[in-house]
Amino acid sequence: MLTHTKGVWAKKLFELLFWQKIIISDLFGSVRSNGLRQYSTAYIEVPKKNGKTELAAGIALVGLLLDDEPGAEVYFAAASRDQASIGFKVAARMVRNSPRLHDMCRIVDSTKTIYLKSDSDCFMRAISADAGTQDGINPHIAVFDELHRQRNSDLWDVLKFGMATRAQPMLVALTTAGIVGDSPICEQQHDYARSVKEKIFSDPSYYPVIYGLDEKADWTDEGAPATKKKPASGWYKANPSLGFHLSIDKVREEFLQAKNNPSQQNSFRRLRLNQWVGQEVRYLPMTDWRECAAPFNPEQFIGRPCFGGLDLSATQDITAFVLVFEEDGDVYWIPHFWIPEHELVQRARRDRVPYDFWVAQGLIHTTPGNQIDQEFVRAMIRDFAKLYDIREVGYDRWLATKIITDLDSDGLKMVPIGQGYQSMSAPTKELLRLTLAHKIRHNGNPVLNWMADSFSVKQDAAENVKPSKPDRRKSTKRIDGMQAGIDALARMIVTPGYEGSVYDKRGILVIGEPS
Repeated sequence: MLTHTKGVWAKKLFELLFWQKIIISDLFGSVRSNGLRQYSTAYIEVPKKNGKTELAAGIALVGLLLDDEPGAEVYFAAASRDQASIGFKVAARMVRNSPRLHDMCRIVDSTKTIYLKSDSDCFMRAISADAGTQDGINPHIAVFDELHRQRNSDLWDVLKFGMATRAQPMLVALTTAGIVGDSPICEQQHDYARSVKEKIFSDPSYYPVIYGLDEKADWTDEGAPATKKKPASGWYKANPSLGFHLSIDKVREEFLQAKNNPSQQNSFRRLRLNQWVGQEVRYLPMTDWRECAAPFNPEQFIGRPCFGGLDLSATQDITAFVLVFEEDGDVYWIPHFWIPEHELVQRARRDRVPYDFWVAQGLIHTTPGNQIDQEFVRAMIRDFAKLYDIREVGYDRWLATKIITDLDSDGLKMVPIGQGYQSMSAPTKELLRLTLAHKIRHNGNPVLNWMADSFSVKQDAAENVKPSKPDRRKSTKRIDGMQAGIDALARMIVTPGYEGSVYDKRGILVIGEPS
């Protein structure tokens, strides 16, 4: 009964494309053992002009008209009133274009509300973050349009936590990629969706869909549509509706403008190829990182020389200590993590990070109380020093707290390391070299995998790099283990006997004389 609403497609039947069919069948057809819907949250990221708003309107109308939910409250949400109105207007036009649906509904344009005539307690309404508090709502279905425009998590949290009493609620975000740093809530959902999609996390209630090019993919490659033998590539991989609703000629025109005007390149990459843009870039290719997960037994290194890296946390965050060993050109990492035991389960649920599961597996140590007990950490590091020949421990010199003095008095050689480009560039680049060469060995540690996936860098004009630490107030990302490992590498690579990269020793060879 639903139709398109604008342009040459207006009033034509909204026949789902293949990628849209998969989404709809999964969202409404996947059920748990009790017969209720499996997914309570969905994150759908797709470039502009791929039919995202029409799909969102259809999802909202299904929740209103087909779910038979008593007193169903369906919301079309967005960061601004104007943005929320766009989706509502599309849904209202779909209703008006169908005599049968129009007979079932009453549309009130002034309040952006569609009521069911048979039950006025069932309605769809447009709401926005700029309209003030939205407390007291009880959503059955909520569709959040262009989440990347939302500057904080307030409206998202109101919708999410307002669904608690519904039998099979669903919160669906449909958005294009954003600008790094502009929307912490969208970045958080994007990162979580990618982690679920790539099986870094397991969450049967979360449905991730991301169409776009990888950060390091060639944005100038047009690529080709999918065939029976090959998946789509290039621009076709990023745009599932390319060649249908979206014209390849239009995309070529936009590309030419971006190619000739560098100031438009980020807009083309973000809006057309769904690449997140900004000063910070994710550093490690996770395909290569996962290739370095071959298991090894830490006990094989007992008594062997190594270097340590210590990343001290704020009172309630993760503290990391990583031991780094070299053997036959491979570099082995043995990580340890600590977190306060207080409100562990609540924190895991809030951040959507399985801290409690990792603690149960013995992958994270807990310290008593509601903040990191540094004396507890010190005692464990002292025990590690009895097992391994720890030559030096690198640490951030700006976090020189009492534990550093205490460990030094325990006999460990503590070496302060600056966190700027000058000190960090060499060990950070060495980490990338080891990963690309599959010479790092991390045992597939899930906590370290999560941190590697979150790891990004900043780069200066001379192409020096340094780790970019997430804002702990705005992000649930953590890179403590990677930072600790890099601090250990910083000491290892300056030690006589470390092989490292041949270019660090002799530079580039020039063959022949310059003309």
